[in-house]
Amino acid sequence: MSGEELATYIDHTILRPDATQEQVLQLCDEARNYNFAAVCVPPCYVQLATERLGPGSLVKVATVVGFPLGYSHSKVKFLETHQAIADGANEIDVVMNVSFFKSGRYSEIQNELSDLANFCHLKEAELKVIIETALLSHDEIAKACEICAAAGVDFVKTSTGFASGGARVEDVQLMRRVLPNHIKIKASGGIKTYADALALIEAGADRLGCSASIQIVKHEQSA
Repeated sequence: MSGEELATYIDHTILRPDATQEQVLQLCDEARNYNFAAVCVPPCYVQLATERLGPGSLVKVATVVGFPLGYSHSKVKFLETHQAIADGANEIDVVMNVSFFKSGRYSEIQNELSDLANFCHLKEAELKVIIETALLSHDEIAKACEICAAAGVDFVKTSTGFASGGARVEDVQLMRRVLPNHIKIKASGGIKTYADALALIEAGADRLGCSASIQIVKHEQSA
């Protein structure tokens, strides 16, 4: 896979707590130059990123909701989502309430995600749900995917990047087996090399969340 083709899979990401405004602006410029699929920025910088990329940009603006722990009340997640879309976000990466999941409160999770998905679709945005695979067993990953599918989300995403582990090939393969074909997979967390990226795509990932995006693409181009 060429570097140019690989770039179309990547959400060029900056979600560090010490990220600066200048770094967010640089991220947007890089995404435009390399034709990355999207930028993924903190909620407070969605409007800035939207303005920097400009009207008609092919680079989408993604942000996070309930990040990184997923503990937020459903009403708070809804308000965060509403504000992010109002500020220009095309894609919302929301963290599933893993605590509720571990407690067996599946219907509450599904209702929350269904409400968010319906709102996003009404606003012509997409919803990605982070299930935090590092905290789940294989059976739990499968169950989380089933809940997400029933809720009508657009993507299921592996990781926040803040847990003990990130995207693993075997987890993506499992997710692809369980999820309907129309629901996409985003792998994120710990993707550092071209080989990492290619392995996850071959496993079934449709999108990759990366902060080392340029390094990954350039490595292929210089190989």
